Amino acid sequence: MMRTATARLVLDAASDAELVFSVAVAEGQDARETLSITQAGRPLPVRELLDDRGTRLHVVRAGKGRVEVDYRVDVAGRTAPIPVVPLDPIQYLRPSRYCESDTLGPTARSEFRGLAGLELLAAVSSWVGGRLLYVPGASQPTDGAVQTFLDRRGVCRDYAHLVIALLRALDVPARLVSVYAPGLWPMDFHAVAEALVDGRWYVVDATTLAPRQSLVRIATGRDASDTAWLSTSGGWVSLVEMEIGAVADVLPRDDVTELVQIG
Repeated sequence: MMRTATARLVLDAASDAELVFSVAVAEGQDARETLSITQAGRPLPVRELLDDRGTRLHVVRAGKGRVEVDYRVDVAGRTAPIPVVPLDPIQYLRPSRYCESDTLGPTARSEFRGLAGLELLAAVSSWVGGRLLYVPGASQPTDGAVQTFLDRRGVCRDYAHLVIALLRALDVPARLVSVYAPGLWPMDFHAVAEALVDGRWYVVDATTLAPRQSLVRIATGRDASDTAWLSTSGGWVSLVEMEIGAVADVLPRDDVTELVQIG
């Protein structure tokens, strides 16, 4: 499978600021890519940082004015999944900023008592997908799993946060992954959950908006606070334009009853 993804971002910086982008695909993929970050038509110096989950961050210092980001990647074949490390079962069981598994514990135990493994993943995915409405703009950037549970609506990151919180409450390590998603509509950056079962990370996407086999990993973390496509410090930055694209030469048919790894 050949997958191609693009991202075009246009930002206005009101003053000097440091910008940290998470738009490049994760480390370890068979990929050809180009990344351009410019201001007033001139390239900005870019520093690449790598975290312990293979997420690649690109850091620039920008002055006041318009910043343009253009990224393209071609990914050939599938990539070996990120190995499980001893810290994973500890780190990804703990409640986090957007995944309040401690608060949702009683709900999780009531709804999914006695389930485990593939049966539990399928039940949680179906439960979340059946109870939430996908409504662009319905949630706030500060909403976590509890607010999503109460509102019964949201976008992909809200679905993923609720899945993660419920699984963690049932002692299943779970985390969030930002991805490029061929087949997604409407096209955007996408967010899914990953659950650790029998020593492997499997993707859970309660939105069912894109085939899981087509996903291309960008960033991996506890929740959206670790995987945001942009973070800034030192100055105010506003988004003017964003255009995301992702296609595959073969778009797989996803069987929701199967375990799938991001690759």
